[in-house]
Amino acid sequence: MLLALPVLLLGCTPKPPAQVQTEAAATPATPGDFAFAETDIETLQARMTGGQLSSRELTQAYLDRIAEVDDAGPVLGSVIELNPNALDEAAALDDERRAGKVRGPLHGVPILVKDNVDATPMVNSAGSLALAEHRPKSDAFLVRKLREAGAVILGKTNLSEWANFRSSRSTSGWSGRGGQTKNPYALDRNPCGSSSGTGTAIAASLAAAGIGTETDGSIICPSAVAGLVGIKPTVGLVSRSGIIPISQSQDTAGPMARSVADAAVLLSAIAGPDAADRASAAAPSDATFDYQTHLKKDALQGARIGVLRKSAGFHPDVDQAFERAIGAMRAAGAEVVDAEIATAGQWDEAEFEVLLYEFKNGLNDYLAAADAPVKSLTELIEFNRKNAATEMPFFDQELLEQAQAKGSLTDRKYNDERQKARRLARTEGIEATLSKQKLDVLIAPAAAPAWLTDVVLGDHFVGGGYGAAAVAGTPSITVPMGESFGLPIGIVFMGRPWSEARLIEFAYAFEQVTQARKPPRYLPTVTATPRDGS
Repeated sequence: MLLALPVLLLGCTPKPPAQVQTEAAATPATPGDFAFAETDIETLQARMTGGQLSSRELTQAYLDRIAEVDDAGPVLGSVIELNPNALDEAAALDDERRAGKVRGPLHGVPILVKDNVDATPMVNSAGSLALAEHRPKSDAFLVRKLREAGAVILGKTNLSEWANFRSSRSTSGWSGRGGQTKNPYALDRNPCGSSSGTGTAIAASLAAAGIGTETDGSIICPSAVAGLVGIKPTVGLVSRSGIIPISQSQDTAGPMARSVADAAVLLSAIAGPDAADRASAAAPSDATFDYQTHLKKDALQGARIGVLRKSAGFHPDVDQAFERAIGAMRAAGAEVVDAEIATAGQWDEAEFEVLLYEFKNGLNDYLAAADAPVKSLTELIEFNRKNAATEMPFFDQELLEQAQAKGSLTDRKYNDERQKARRLARTEGIEATLSKQKLDVLIAPAAAPAWLTDVVLGDHFVGGGYGAAAVAGTPSITVPMGESFGLPIGIVFMGRPWSEARLIEFAYAFEQVTQARKPPRYLPTVTATPRDGS
């Protein structure tokens, strides 16, 4: 998750944990040429269909790439565990293809999944050593859907431990089990979080695409700083069953990919109702889960777009990129007008209170049902105290302790704060702003450029525009829009509940006219270059 009050950057074959580096990284070995770097899912599928490539060959290539780039070379520390069955699963899918059965556009395509999602036979740990031996007995609902769609589950990605709901002084991308994930654009920079490993891994072409989760910013921010497209769906569009929770009000999983088209393929595969997740029941009866049909280059023509300028102003390079993005939308035929969420920021304290309540109750339910090594938040807190040298070398667990002090979800204070947060962010926030000015979508800068990883002071997050959609439970999509000193900058599109299809249209049209994504260069640090006009 990535939260405003306090500032948090939320949101088998085990790999050895990466070591945290407190000094600037040494000059890395530059990753060699990779046949599938930046290759999209459609191209991979076409090669497999044409017989030039098998899923097993592709899976082996990504495994080799992980060994070269993640474990050696730059040592990105993004993949926390590999699926020991990945090659066998790929070979079985090749057999299906030869027999004339192709499940869809993901058939045989390797995907990485964040390490707070149940995916057998691997561990699901949320990055915590307390769950380092926790092997779920079955897949999460979304993982079952991925496998039904023909995807190869390649492995699990590192994350900010407990999706960054542990301390207000945390360092994003660090976990006790996985160590520190690096940003592939500049290795001493932070990958944001909490879906840090997925962001870095997909930017570095360690898999075709990946799954992140978000409570408040954990898909949008790491996607933005890794030059990716990230989709944070409406809460309920993608099942949360089998995902280690923070908040039943705000949690969701979603795709992180190098293009809008790839993200649309992945969202189509994982979206859909789940009787075990009651948020699914809120989906409209005519909801569509075929997002590939919404890749429309002319979608900006005639669109009415609201610009949230008060969400900008935190970095000059971001502001300049945002203005260029606005200009590109106007040139593509959109009507762009200034807009304002009148209630912006008024939900912060209510949101934080809700998260404390829901984390305690949701985590206790998950741990008990999963028969995990620790059975409750109380036991987790005690585990961390006993293992402080490895679990708390840089920051503490005050958020866990604050959550433990809360009561049940029947408390009047919890229900009052939950209603307040949702009303201010959704009814009187996003929905009111869209309706008042007859807007199709709202846009804002997604986040600041990646900051230096700092285990002493924690994260240096200076701004971002995604928070309203997170608290409202409504969809948002980030797309690359520029860079600052070689560090990616993203824009975020936000809309009404269940409007993913329309947002994908806008995001795709914007992507096509700007083509702002650039692959990572694995530099040891940012190199200053003269600015335009200097």
